[in-house]
Amino acid sequence: VLQGYAAEMDNPLMAHLIPPELQNKKDILFGNMEEIYHFHNSHNNLLTFCLSLQFQMEDFQIYEKYCQNKPRSESLWRQFSDSVFFQECQRKLDHKLSLDSYLLKPVQRITKYQLLLKEMLKYSKNCEGAEDLQEALTSILGILKAVNDSMHQIAITGYDGNLNELGKLLMQGSFNVWTDHKKGHSKVKDLARFKPMQRHLFLHEKAVLFCKKREENGEGYEKAPSYSYKHSLNMAAVGITENVKGDAKKFEIWYNAREEVYIIQAPTPEVKATWVNEIRKVLT
Repeated sequence: VLQGYAAEMDNPLMAHLIPPELQNKKDILFGNMEEIYHFHNSHNNLLTFCLSLQFQMEDFQIYEKYCQNKPRSESLWRQFSDSVFFQECQRKLDHKLSLDSYLLKPVQRITKYQLLLKEMLKYSKNCEGAEDLQEALTSILGILKAVNDSMHQIAITGYDGNLNELGKLLMQGSFNVWTDHKKGHSKVKDLARFKPMQRHLFLHEKAVLFCKKREENGEGYEKAPSYSYKHSLNMAAVGITENVKGDAKKFEIWYNAREEVYIIQAPTPEVKATWVNEIRKVLT
């Protein structure tokens, strides 16, 4: 891909085949694939690579970067996929598949490590290095979660501030939410109590964001949902009630000494427990 497509975009002999709108867009189309290639080229022994995983988590942020750019890359590819330039590159390489299949490889690769490590662990129960493998697996699962969370975060629309200023994204997920505002009209309060809103929550170190999930019509990455920002709560003024009577999946987030109360229903008691633990960590 790097030699047969990316390098060809700088080849003067191919310049006449490249659509004008595609010129200077190499970084968008290929993202940081070259960085990923060099990283793997320097770790070509599978076992030492796996065992060194837990020490190299920061290196794996190159995958997060790649995945975050993927929607832009795919959108660009779809506009120009039938250009003579891409057809000519594919013909020269004698590839049966077009470029988009190869651009998906890093995304597929990052998900395969956990399967590989689980398989290695299965046969390494009492062997030397089993603990290192377990650490590597824990690390790669953490990376997968971070990549997945960041893919959702870049789909937030309508937020005026800078999301990076909210600190690290710790959790994200969809919930039923009921609200109860002290200031609210009594009729509104009654209505709010019975009819839940569907909200996608993003828990950052400094704030929790409430968004409305919108399913997009389209193909591939364009089909991915977007999240329309509704409001946020500053974690410095948030309190939490772990148990809500009558439902093991519900917990409460309250704001400004219970001026606003949000009853949140998780899909499962396990998801609730994870969120409550994470929120407690932030608050303490």
